[in-house]
Amino acid sequence: MKAVIAGGGIGGLTTTICLLRAGWDVTVFERAAAISEIGAGVQISPNGVRLLEKIGVMPHLEGTLFEPEAIELRIGATGQEVFYLPLKGVAEKRWGARYIQIHRADLVSGLLTTLEHLKSDVVQTGKTVCAYENTDNGVRVLLEDGAHIEADLLVGADGVRSQIRTHMLGADAPRFTGNVAWRTIVPIEKLGVHVPPPTGCIWAGAGKHAVTTRIKGGNVANFVGIVEQDDWREEGWKIEGSKEDAMKDFGQWNPMLQKIIEEAGTIYRWALFDRPPLEKWSDGHVVLLGDAAHPMLPSLAQGAVQSIEDAYVLTQQLAQTKSVAQACEDYFKMRIERTTRVQKGAAANVRMFHRRSALSQLFTYGPMKFVSSFAPNILHRRNDWLLGKRY
Repeated sequence: MKAVIAGGGIGGLTTTICLLRAGWDVTVFERAAAISEIGAGVQISPNGVRLLEKIGVMPHLEGTLFEPEAIELRIGATGQEVFYLPLKGVAEKRWGARYIQIHRADLVSGLLTTLEHLKSDVVQTGKTVCAYENTDNGVRVLLEDGAHIEADLLVGADGVRSQIRTHMLGADAPRFTGNVAWRTIVPIEKLGVHVPPPTGCIWAGAGKHAVTTRIKGGNVANFVGIVEQDDWREEGWKIEGSKEDAMKDFGQWNPMLQKIIEEAGTIYRWALFDRPPLEKWSDGHVVLLGDAAHPMLPSLAQGAVQSIEDAYVLTQQLAQTKSVAQACEDYFKMRIERTTRVQKGAAANVRMFHRRSALSQLFTYGPMKFVSSFAPNILHRRNDWLLGKRY
């Protein structure tokens, strides 16, 4: 059986590994001239790590990942702790795998290394899948350069502005969420006494929040800031912003955040878009995956992880004795409720982190602080549905 994957990101590469392990012949077409990632961190929760272990990727990540002590929430301006949820030594016991932080490029490198061990020359760069035609026994995949390929399956893992989704469901526009993101990384050695904690730390405030994590084995600080803003809607991972504008947003916050912005080599800025849940993810022998199917805000740290889950579940369905088209439909049925819940949870987190009035912050964060101090297991339990052993 032959599969074509449109998109060489985390979702596309994970799908390729899963399908190769299941005996498929796979070709990946990536529109970029080379598969590369900008300096950015990503958090992979136990539900993702567990699957990466199953498909043989984790050994290629061990040298670069960081395992945080906890997930915590602090008030952005003062640094006052709201809650502290231990993870190291807890996640593996409760959810079956570690919680890790890693440079996105290191994750992609680990996926590519795993691919090389399975089959070389799977990925073709500088090639864009622009359309498809379902046939009696499969799908004809059309490339932008005029070439076409016959396959049994086409997977659209080509992002929030997916051409495969457009061809399947018609042209539309993703919706602007009213939030703009900042992102940068800085070596820990440059931060002096203002090193952020060895956790996944959320810094909350009126109309904005930030997240600090560690990558590169803990030697580099990763910063993401999300700000409510309506007058800047440019989208793209590699749009450079200015430190001056970032300081306007976070310059009055905790000195740890100020120092990261001051020491940043380059800081990136882009608008955040999402889409409402789709009514279907497949059309015959064509199926959507990851951001092409369910883009979400980064505030639940699940974008990459949900694409990993997609890849695993899709392959499971294809491995069963059923038609490709039926397997794609069943994959949607198995995933849509969960991804919709994650999308809603990510949006709800933004609203929670962005509480504007002192009173709303008190009523939101006060109970969290109490539970974290006296019954932290309750906070762990709230994450069981997401992080626990589902697949």
